[in-house]
Amino acid sequence: MGSAVHWLLEVSVNDGQLDTFKALIAEMVEATQKEPGTLIYEWYFDEEERTCQINERYLDSAATMTHLTSFAGFAERFMAAVTPVNFIVMGDADAAVREELAGLNPQYLTKEAGLAR
Repeated sequence: MGSAVHWLLEVSVNDGQLDTFKALIAEMVEATQKEPGTLIYEWYFDEEERTCQINERYLDSAATMTHLTSFAGFAERFMAAVTPVNFIVMGDADAAVREELAGLNPQYLTKEAGLAR
């Protein structure tokens, strides 16, 4: 059914961290633009800018690992600025990706049917 890895991560912005978090987002987006296997990398805030939904899709597990290696340089500041609320991983995440994501306690979903264009 394909090898893409896709996730939705919902985070709550910690008190007093919105400006810091937005600056970090800009850095992360810039760094991620250089990753050829990144297909979607989008950040959405609710109207109050207290909750952020992060929508990411990677070509395959290898591309996902490339991104996660890059994310390691941002992880400490990311976790200081937000609190993960919900993490859903869809697609074909291999064992290495699952191991890297384990600390965020994701829920894994397997694609049953559908298409992407």
